[in-house]
Amino acid sequence: MTSKAMKTHQAATAIPQFTSKDYSSFFLAGALCCTITHGAMTPVDVVKTRIQIDPAYKKLNMLTGTRYVIATEGPRALLTGFGPTAVGYLIQGGAKFAGYEYWKKKAVESVGGPEAAVKYRTAIYLGSASIAEFFADILLTPLEATRIRLVSDRTYATGLVTGFTRIAREGGMRELYAGFLPILCKQIPYAIGQFTVNELCHEIVFRSISEETRRTLSSTSKFTIQLGSGIIAGFAAAILSQPADTLLSQINKGHGPKGSMPHRLAALAREAGFRGLFAGLGPRMIMTAGLVSGQFLLYGAIKEALGAPAGVEIHKETSAVV
Repeated sequence: MTSKAMKTHQAATAIPQFTSKDYSSFFLAGALCCTITHGAMTPVDVVKTRIQIDPAYKKLNMLTGTRYVIATEGPRALLTGFGPTAVGYLIQGGAKFAGYEYWKKKAVESVGGPEAAVKYRTAIYLGSASIAEFFADILLTPLEATRIRLVSDRTYATGLVTGFTRIAREGGMRELYAGFLPILCKQIPYAIGQFTVNELCHEIVFRSISEETRRTLSSTSKFTIQLGSGIIAGFAAAILSQPADTLLSQINKGHGPKGSMPHRLAALAREAGFRGLFAGLGPRMIMTAGLVSGQFLLYGAIKEALGAPAGVEIHKETSAVV
């Protein structure tokens, strides 16, 4: 190997040393991409929650439910819970994306670098996504509890601050974190599908083209790869998290026996059966594909605008930093 080739190889296999400013950029990019996409879906969440909880909406679908909300409460009702949604996913998104970058880098370092990490890449994706989501959900759960309470009971509070403080005052930390386990059961499989499948889709594409072609990809081609990978990752995230999403809806409606949360979840799962757990998967796959692909596109664009470095790539065809 020539001196020039050796230097190129060493640069390609080096682990980037991210600074606190870099992680701040990762956090901001993740925060903005998640709050924008989830905030935009607030009207959908309002109608979906009403259908799950309010008997008056039981026989309505998304379209007729939206019309009913507007007719009975006015257009502004579609933005009920926007505050907790925007703030919750601002914090959760930042922690999730920055956390994924952090834990993936730590995992690569622990196995000896990008070249050695290729062998363990799937486990690294799964572990990094799970750990990042766990800590992100600690931040999300109280705000998600507030959102659900505001949407399900229109008279409970006037907004985020009053709703959050009332729950904290009346129920304390126990009430704020009552839904922590169901949220973990939903969000960790979601994050696994989102990040792991997105990484694997990029790997499949990059293995099908030459290194020279990859370096000269046009902006349109890069956008197409990101969009396609994000859509497939969104489908995977929806499928993996659908059972827990169904159970969480049942818990929010007060269904299930008394007892501990694991006992209630197990009883509801047995009652629903396999088909019941995956009811409504089709529409949710479409919604989640839009969310996930939108998040990855925005995350990349915001990182680029901030001048943030790229993460460590450990795809099989190469171990370069992108």
